[in-house]
Amino acid sequence: MPPIRSLLVPALALSLAACHAPSPHTQAAQPAATPSDADLLARGEYLVRITGCNDCHTPGYAESGGTVAKDTWLVGSPMGFNGPWGTTYPSNLRLRMQQLTEAQWMEYSATLRTRPMMPDFAVRAMSEDDRRAIYRFVHALGAAGQPAPEALPPGKTPPAPYLGMVLPAAAEAPAAK
Repeated sequence: MPPIRSLLVPALALSLAACHAPSPHTQAAQPAATPSDADLLARGEYLVRITGCNDCHTPGYAESGGTVAKDTWLVGSPMGFNGPWGTTYPSNLRLRMQQLTEAQWMEYSATLRTRPMMPDFAVRAMSEDDRRAIYRFVHALGAAGQPAPEALPPGKTPPAPYLGMVLPAAAEAPAAK
């Protein structure tokens, strides 16, 4: 008969291994909850409101302190931004979003490169969930308004209204003594 110690060691090892083995009754880890459509729409509206989209893309928004009706949001603006790059007009995002599928928007917004004054770097830095929420909200607003004016090249004076960006003159080097 083998000594009891020689039987206990393997039995103890099997018991410990069983404690760490996955139980067949353990449920698989649940994936993270995905936001509902209502959550995405609310998040998109919030982001559009706080990130400054309306400041340029909604006529009268900044001047009214944000009190314009939501059905007038993001229809573009005839207010040009003129500088060394030419003149840029805030686009009609409501028309633009109707032209894109969600997948197209996600790809486009992840690599967005636009003309000044648009802070495209901020859009590229957003999470996928935030960019998706913005798409869903703007798309849900539906098409409205007219396309914004086309950008103008440098040196061409835009019609009013426009905001002129004047860069300071380069500083002259001090004279050598």
